[in-house]
Amino acid sequence: QVQLEESGGGLVQAGGSLRLSCAASGSIFGFDRVVWSRQAPGKEREWVAYIDTGDVTNYADSVKGRFTISTENAQTTVFLQMNSLKPEDTAVYLCTWSKRGVDYWGQGTQVTVSS
Repeated sequence: QVQLEESGGGLVQAGGSLRLSCAASGSIFGFDRVVWSRQAPGKEREWVAYIDTGDVTNYADSVKGRFTISTENAQTTVFLQMNSLKPEDTAVYLCTWSKRGVDYWGQGTQVTVSS
C-alpha cells in the first residue's frame, strides 16, 4: 500500500521561506511525475510546480523564480523550497504522486504567510 505524507508547512512572515516535503512509502519506487498544488479558502485548486522522472520541472507563473521543486532519496521524496513568500501563497499545499497511470494523494500541509 502506498502512502504519501506532506510536511513542512507552518506560519511564516512575508518574505520568509519554508521547505515542504512529500514523502512516499510503501510499494512504490520513483515516479513519473509529482505535482505540488495548493488550495486557498474559497478558491479553486491551482497547480504550483511539477517534476518529471527526468528531473524536468515547470512552475506556475505566480511562483516562478521563488519556488524550487526537487527530489532526493532515490526519488522517494520530493521537496518544494518556497522563498520570498507572500500572503497570497497562503493555502493548503498538496502533492500528487503519479506512477504507471496511478495517482496517489496526501493529506496536505497548511502554509500561512502573514503580512
